[in-house]
Amino acid sequence: MKITRVETFAVPPRWLFCRIETDDGVVGWGEPVVEGRAATVRTAVHELAEYLVGQDPMRIEDHWQAMSKGTFYRGGPILSSAVAGIDQALWDIAGKTLGVPVHVLLGGPVRDRVRAYSWVGGDEPTEIAEAVHAQAEAGFTAIKMNACGRIGRMANAAEVHAVVERARVAREVLGPDRDFALDFHGRFTTASARRILPELAALHPLFVEEPVLPEYAHRLHEVVAASPVPIATGERLFSRTDALPALQAGIAVLQPDLSHAGGISEVRRMASLAETFDVLLAPHCPLGPISLASSLQVAFTTPNFLIQEQSIGIHYNSGAEVLDYLIDPAVFRFDQGHINRPLGPGLGIEVDEQAVRRANDSAPDWRGPLWRHADGSFAEW
Repeated sequence: MKITRVETFAVPPRWLFCRIETDDGVVGWGEPVVEGRAATVRTAVHELAEYLVGQDPMRIEDHWQAMSKGTFYRGGPILSSAVAGIDQALWDIAGKTLGVPVHVLLGGPVRDRVRAYSWVGGDEPTEIAEAVHAQAEAGFTAIKMNACGRIGRMANAAEVHAVVERARVAREVLGPDRDFALDFHGRFTTASARRILPELAALHPLFVEEPVLPEYAHRLHEVVAASPVPIATGERLFSRTDALPALQAGIAVLQPDLSHAGGISEVRRMASLAETFDVLLAPHCPLGPISLASSLQVAFTTPNFLIQEQSIGIHYNSGAEVLDYLIDPAVFRFDQGHINRPLGPGLGIEVDEQAVRRANDSAPDWRGPLWRHADGSFAEW
């Protein structure tokens, strides 16, 4: 069996899909994308395709090593995201060829369902109580929301109070038996994070995500030491070597993205590394159906898995939804806030190829907004 063709599809709302075809007629799908840089990743995928065409698709590890380490310049979000989508597609081909789900190839399931959380609110959270209540009524046992919108580099008393008040409202709605997490998006300085995290402790968040930017990993241990709340990070860490300093700093939850961090192959290794630090895995996934399917294949075979992010109905989606590109969306049906183990071969989903081809290149040329603090410095959007 040989790879004969690699195609990419830019589809709404802001996703990039990759289709790999073999001479045996087996097709695998992946989702290589950096939000706001889809065209750049698309170019990288087609550069890697020059190596892939004519190769045996079952040599997944060898291809991962060649694509990731075979040239002088390595790493970074563009290359690792291109590799991620290709890696997903190769695992999909392997599972379909052998007639088993990918998680069986990874060692078999360690659970039959995984817990998932849903997002509430936008970049400037309002009406938190109503939004949280709606997700609880939908059966979710955990939600995540932005901790704040735009905020000063040194958060003042009013800004700190607003974050704590949002958390208080969420806890009040959810009660003690359900969970909420707060995403800081790296908008706080180390000093501000150390100030606010102890004030959240009494409300028992499941975790606080990215309290500081990943480039300040050398100070992350200070945040962890000051925080009684579990710290999560990882959506902007693209390899085991990227993740190691965060693990050494004492984080509680690692959140690699299956479409950014080298795909199934590398995230599986990152999960094993995290296990040696007594750290749980919660894959980042605000993207499309192939990324979610790949995340779940890892989740079902990872002992130290905590919870799965998913973007069905997320406020970022405009023009298309996660389920729009699937033949059978029931594979992602929620059961009391959980997703049951998919039994189909490969990634466990059937991509609606006609829908993908119709939507190709109709996606807007989406760019992440530029966020500035009041002092003119940049923050994460």
